[in-house]
Amino acid sequence: MRVSIDEDACTGCGLCADICPEVFELDGDVARVKMAKIPEDLEECAEDAADDCPVDAIEVD
Repeated sequence: MRVSIDEDACTGCGLCADICPEVFELDGDVARVKMAKIPEDLEECAEDAADDCPVDAIEVD
């Protein structure tokens, strides 16, 4: 599984980093993905963060 963030859509609210800090972090006023490939044990956490993103800036592949 891979996760990406649309930096133009991201508002930097930090919800993704709060939900899944192992995968997401805030870098200034936008979120960043910490790893290229999401380990299986963190997939549900990353999906939850994507589902809860208020501006749908997180894409899960």
